Amino acid sequence: MRQLHNLFRLTGGDLYLLAITFILLGVIRLGLRLLPFGNLLKLLQKISNLNFYLPTLPENQIFISKIVWAVNVATRYMPGSAKCLARALTTQVLMNSYGYHPELRIGVAKGQGGTLEAHAWIEYQGQVAIGHLTDLYRFIPLPSFEGAKL
Repeated sequence: MRQLHNLFRLTGGDLYLLAITFILLGVIRLGLRLLPFGNLLKLLQKISNLNFYLPTLPENQIFISKIVWAVNVATRYMPGSAKCLARALTTQVLMNSYGYHPELRIGVAKGQGGTLEAHAWIEYQGQVAIGHLTDLYRFIPLPSFEGAKL
């Protein structure tokens, strides 16, 4: 009940951003299951360029912290949650749409017992915007590939 009360306390702009983020996160999760990764990136590039879902307010600029907040809240209420890649791609699309130029990073590390682990995160101006782990240093970033930047 408290969460519903907090929802009603949001401003119209925050509620709109949260709704768009929730929808986008769901679409990206579905796309990761149904589409080859390269095709999904091309589709997300087109979505990023449309900007049709941005409010037509003069203050279209949204702080990165607000985008990260929206992705974190949407993830919390997403049925089945969302993995790091879906969260990173959602953040990247939103940041691109609001005029930022983030970098999608995907890294791999050797886990216990020699298993391969992977993690995705977003960097902006050399800082991790979303996807920070206390042991992120373990993950060796893969080289960028064509289409990774939306």
